[in-house]
Amino acid sequence: MRGIILAGGTGSRLRPLTEVTNKHLLPIYNKPMIYYPIETLKQAGIKDIMVITGKEHAGDIFRLLGSGKRFGVNFTYRVQDEPLGIPHAISLAEDFVGDEKFVSINGDNILFESIRPYVRAFEKGSEESRILLAKGTLEQCKKSGVAVLKGNRVVKVVEKPAKPPSRWIAIGVYMYTPHVFEVIRKLKPSKRGELEIVDVHNTYIKRKTLVASKLKKRWVDAGTIDELMEANRVVEEMSKKKKKLT
Repeated sequence: MRGIILAGGTGSRLRPLTEVTNKHLLPIYNKPMIYYPIETLKQAGIKDIMVITGKEHAGDIFRLLGSGKRFGVNFTYRVQDEPLGIPHAISLAEDFVGDEKFVSINGDNILFESIRPYVRAFEKGSEESRILLAKGTLEQCKKSGVAVLKGNRVVKVVEKPAKPPSRWIAIGVYMYTPHVFEVIRKLKPSKRGELEIVDVHNTYIKRKTLVASKLKKRWVDAGTIDELMEANRVVEEMSKKKKKLT
């Protein structure tokens, strides 16, 4: 299994902070944001990781992460020249992935549980895609991809619904076989000129080859100023609790 960390985008919702650095280098309590997805992949047993970033402040990413030696992983880098959507960013990893299954994680996603069981299930399973769902607030759901459920089965994912059909958000952790690159090549840009990850989800739902797993613990997406502040508060709280138990 290989891993991809998506650390591109313009970070427009975090300006002016992102005028001086990549948003994934902003601090979450005592570590840069990107350290959290690195740790998530490493704990899942994934050591070969491609970091995909934009042109702006790419040098900051390279200087901080280096080869990956001090993290106990191996980093490869690709630059996304324009922010053309998550599927486009994932497509840049086709040569890196080769014939292997892989996990893609958004660089601003902070999880508080190991994804190793889900990764192992996907590695051994026959599904073409596995996504992770986390229960969110109504406001979070209105600005996210939300799963339409029939029992425990996802029948559709809708993007930024005004009236969310559920509170289950398809968070930025996606598992795919190399077949996804064929899917991405057939996608059409949305009205905002980007390829949309919900279109990939819905393609696999139609193929009946998507499996969704529900996280047991909370998840934080640090994409706005308020979310960044909340992420810092939550991580600080969790870190202090952990220290008390050790």
